Amino acid sequence: MTLAPHRSATHLPDWAWDAICIAVVVLTLAFPDPGPMGPGPRNIDAFVSLTAFLPVVLTAAALPLRRRWPTIVTIGCLIVYAVTAFVGPASLGAGIAAVIAAYAMASRRLRRLSFTVGGLGALAVGILSVTVATFGVVELRVFQVAAAIAVATALGDSARSRREYLRAVEERAERAEATREAEAHRLVAEERLRIAQDLHDTVAHRISVISLNAGVASGALEKRPEKARASLATIREASRGVLSDIGELLRYLRDDNDAVEVPQPGLADLPELIASFEAAGLHVTLETTGDLSRVAGAIDRVAYRVVQEGLTNAHKHGRKHLATVKLKVREDSLDIDVTNPAYDDGAGLPGSGLGLVGMSERVAAVRGSVLSGREDNTFRLRARLPISKGSTR
Repeated sequence: MTLAPHRSATHLPDWAWDAICIAVVVLTLAFPDPGPMGPGPRNIDAFVSLTAFLPVVLTAAALPLRRRWPTIVTIGCLIVYAVTAFVGPASLGAGIAAVIAAYAMASRRLRRLSFTVGGLGALAVGILSVTVATFGVVELRVFQVAAAIAVATALGDSARSRREYLRAVEERAERAEATREAEAHRLVAEERLRIAQDLHDTVAHRISVISLNAGVASGALEKRPEKARASLATIREASRGVLSDIGELLRYLRDDNDAVEVPQPGLADLPELIASFEAAGLHVTLETTGDLSRVAGAIDRVAYRVVQEGLTNAHKHGRKHLATVKLKVREDSLDIDVTNPAYDDGAGLPGSGLGLVGMSERVAAVRGSVLSGREDNTFRLRARLPISKGSTR
């Protein structure tokens, strides 16, 4: 297995490191060691020159390939060095090349492979230093090369382990940053959705009241001025309510205290809601079954918003200015049913449908269910919200 390539801490290009390594190996030719070591020919100048020059050239030429084939280059350099140590003077250049290749192999290959090749190579060179000893004297230079190969293998593995550790730390940091960004985006999206829902809940009803009464006032201005004045008064009152609600929402948004929340109405505020629709011209019939005090918390607030959305739609899109609200408290749920007569041709004020979308999101957030649609000439909005058995406000 090949590990990811890396750059040196000094950021030198690869060719510069190759040049340095080749220069170190070639410079060993300036310090020849013609003394015989093995059983081969002795004191023959031509042979000594060949055994000194050829191994250096071969191993120096192989070093630039240590990044692509580190294991092969390491084994090749070890073989060349072992041959020179056995047949004649040990080539210091080949030994240095074997050390460099062993480091490169250990820094790029898995620990098991690098330790196997490096360890066996160092052991073989160490045994060779004893095998080729003259008069029982172990050649110190060969033994030093064996030790250097072992150390280079350990250092290369340490460098590889450090790179893997740093890479893992960077990956964890990147994952943590990505997680923080995703969480921030999620929180922003949730906040935008909540603001949109609050804004719709705050102004949609009153804006529909203003729009309907503006139409009534314009049609009755000449023939029925009293009705026009009443509609204008309703518009003025609804406008004040809109400005008050928006001001309260803006104060909340500008407040630095995270504990502050926009006051949310509940089923206890239904009489005021129905009275506002009655004042706008919508006749509302409210029927309740069961103990509404069992509806509390988020369910209470969502139930209010469902009724508000149903009455707003009835006011904007219904006919005959009639609406019926039925609330039924069951053992483990609250059933809400809002109905109003509907136009056959889809007449009424145009709508975006965002109110129903927001209401569905609120209901889904408390694990409830909602259905809406036409049934013959009636538009019906049904919702079922779960409540705890025996709970009270």
